[in-house]
Amino acid sequence: MTSEKRVVVIGGGLAGLRLAQRLGPAAAVTVLGEETHVPYNRVLLAEVLAGRYAPEVTALPTPGPALRRGVRAVRVDRTERAVHCDDGTVAAYDTLVLATGSNAVLPPLRGLFEPEGHTLPDGVHAFRTMDDCLALSEAVRPGVRVVVIGGGLLGVSAARALAARGAQVVLAQQGERLMERQLDTEASALLHTHLTSLGVEIHTECRVRGLLIEPSASPAFEARGSGGRGAAPAQRRVTGAELADGYRLDADLVVLACGVRPRTGLARAAGLETRKGIVVDDHLRTSDPDIHAIGDCAEHAGQVYGLAGAALEQADTLAAYLTGGPAQYTGTRALTRLTLTADGDRSLDLAAFGETTPLPGDDVVRLADATRRTYRKVVLRGDRLVGGVLLGELSTVGALARTWEGEESPHDLFHLLTDDGGH
Repeated sequence: MTSEKRVVVIGGGLAGLRLAQRLGPAAAVTVLGEETHVPYNRVLLAEVLAGRYAPEVTALPTPGPALRRGVRAVRVDRTERAVHCDDGTVAAYDTLVLATGSNAVLPPLRGLFEPEGHTLPDGVHAFRTMDDCLALSEAVRPGVRVVVIGGGLLGVSAARALAARGAQVVLAQQGERLMERQLDTEASALLHTHLTSLGVEIHTECRVRGLLIEPSASPAFEARGSGGRGAAPAQRRVTGAELADGYRLDADLVVLACGVRPRTGLARAAGLETRKGIVVDDHLRTSDPDIHAIGDCAEHAGQVYGLAGAALEQADTLAAYLTGGPAQYTGTRALTRLTLTADGDRSLDLAAFGETTPLPGDDVVRLADATRRTYRKVVLRGDRLVGGVLLGELSTVGALARTWEGEESPHDLFHLLTDDGGH
């Protein structure tokens, strides 16, 4: 790739910025970032909400003038090979990269929106962007009642952060256990116990049917052109959540942590193939060979990862490919890590990788220490490590993950599972 090659990246998040950084002077790169904030690491938003980090701590390295902040791409013209933006500008490309990320899922709750409306009621917050985080942080205070809807990774992180701020937190999870995509039954039970010790009230196997909404009067305003004053339109404010069994949870705030959905609208409108995400091949090419997709919006071999590790690996692979390398993307072996920080000795670290639920014929090895609040489980298929879950002490996770990623035979499993295994 020569320096005259124009690469336009739609998306100023982790994947898009990593790609621009890796391409460096090898291309004329333009990154279109929709958010006005300095680019940030979404993984750290829970720490900002908890008050442990200032927003500036989450900043990502930026590609300098290549990044255009506060610019939203509204249309991709594949014939003109150009991206049309909401500020009226047009960015021509030789290679286009879609790194559009994902949006928070807004569940179909009764009362969430008015007919034909798109504005969330006062007190209802998504938890996906820095703006979401800052708005929620401003609203929370000690003693405020918060219902968090969703018991996955995002919901658990939000509940822990809000509890750290002194809120009275209720977590409502539709599934039968917390973080059921990552953790087995035993690990999820330990996580449940840990969150309960932080003051979080947890309801599993319950579905939130709707929100309880009441009008709240807005301050009076001066009517335009009349010189007089009049009543502002009534605002809608949440007062609670209603479960499917009719039970009601009072709430001053409701946090929607129901997962994320890949942003594929631009790709669909441009006629690219989309399923769960934007479909890409081993070179991260879409159905148009001049357009690639990486990060949360990309679907490779039927898989949408939605994890930082996969986004970085895809960006690195695409940079190598665009600069003439033989790189191919064959998928990411993702490891999920979460630190549930609390005061004193009440913190909890957890990690999960691979297949944590064994198949018939698999071997399972568990080590549990109730005194030290540690739990370790690995799943073996033949002589190969295929997955594991660790809570508490994580000194061995590095060695276990390397064995799993390399598809190696664990020669000394006991050594890998003990504290010395990571050294």
